[in-house]
Amino acid sequence: MNPNPIDPVIDEIRELRHRISERCGHDPVRLVAYYQQVQEQYRDRLAGPANASDQADNPLTGTSSILPTPSPSMHPAHER
Repeated sequence: MNPNPIDPVIDEIRELRHRISERCGHDPVRLVAYYQQVQEQYRDRLAGPANASDQADNPLTGTSSILPTPSPSMHPAHER
């Protein structure tokens, strides 16, 4: 069994990603900045939380309705 089967769609995606990386000089900082700019450009096309309670589980805000909110006493810098 071939671990890398030929898939033209995957090959095309990899080629496009490589060209984008090449345009950014294969610099991860520039690459992330590029993708953030594209994300902002197409923000209206991105799916968001369906309601306000879902916003608490948004990984971009760092909050979660499942995990407790860290208190200052939970932070190692505040240990005495």
